[in-house]
Formats: sequence, structure tokens, C-alpha cells
Amino acid sequence: MGDGVNDRQEATSTGRRSLLMAAAALALPAAARAKTPGEVEIGQTLREAQLDGLNGKPRPLTSFRGKPLIINVWASWCGPCRAEMASLERLAWSGQAGQAQLIGISTDDYRDKALAWLKASNATISHYIDHRLELENMLGASQLPLTILVDARGRVLAKVYGAQEWDSPAAVQMITRSFGGQGDGKGGSKTSSKTSDKGTPAR
Repeated sequence: MGDGVNDRQEATSTGRRSLLMAAAALALPAAARAKTPGEVEIGQTLREAQLDGLNGKPRPLTSFRGKPLIINVWASWCGPCRAEMASLERLAWSGQAGQAQLIGISTDDYRDKALAWLKASNATISHYIDHRLELENMLGASQLPLTILVDARGRVLAKVYGAQEWDSPAAVQMITRSFGGQGDGKGGSKTSSKTSDKGTPAR
């Protein structure tokens, strides 16, 4: 029996090391970052907020609960945001994120600019706009792009700052491990925020 316990402990440690290695490959360690007003930190649950639709209907943030959620925060003026958008589309269509839902939130001041970029990029995933900085502050979007992994109960599992290739093996591994490997939000790891060198300060 003792050997079985040791085997389980070793397997758990190996799993944790693998998740950390995947996160490290995905993004460089975060530099000191000022928190935004009312920011919901990793391990905490997102508050309710009304999402104003860009290419879809408005809906409350809590309506996404029940399945894991990937939130990408972007702006049309942000070059790194535009650069990673295609990989988010590929991730959504490939099914590699399991049951996770994927949405985008624009921090543009002008709706027309956000819509123009979505049209130019042939976006198919649902995008919303944050007029009052409510979501930008709650999610901690002091740098763009920002991608947040949220479990099925609305709890923040991870924050990744900076552009990524979201359908790359390292990114997919981090997503599936954060969501417990099943895409059901159970057993997700509390992952510290990460920053790559490809982000743009929010304005």
C-alpha cells in the first residue's frame, strides 16, 4: 500500500510539473504589474457583468457558467491582439479546447472600429465590447492582449498576458490541464499570471 501512495504522489507531482512547464513555454514570467480597480484575481469568482454584443446579442457574463470559458481581451489598435486572433479562431474550430467556450471582449472606445476589425478578420467567435471599462478592470487588462481561463463555476484559473499561438501544442496543453483535461472545469490548477514579450499596455 505504501508503494501505491508514493506512486500517486509522484504522479501528482509529475502532473503539476508538466503544467508549469507548459505555462513556462507559453509565456515568460510576469513582471511587476499594477492591479486594475476591482480586479478579480486568480482563484476568485468573476462578478456579474452585462456583455454588449458586437457580432451577436448582448448577454450576462454568468450565462456562460456550466462550461469552462476562455476570454480574450483585445483592441483593434493593438498589433499583438490582431496577430493572435487567427490562432484563437483555429482553436475554437479545431475542438482542441474540449467543451470550453471562447469569447472576445474589445476595449475599443469606438464600436465601429471594433466591428471593422472583426469584419476584416472574418471573426466567427462571439465578441463583445466594454464601453465603461467594467470588464477591463474586473479582468485585470492592464496589458493587451489578455486571455483568461475560467472554470465552469466562474472561477479564474489563469491569466496570460501577451500574444500567443493558441492552437500550438504548448497552449493546448495548458488549456486542457487547467480545465482538468476534460473541459468540464473540474480539478483546474491555480496558475499564476504570465506575461510574454509581445503584449501592449492598455490605454
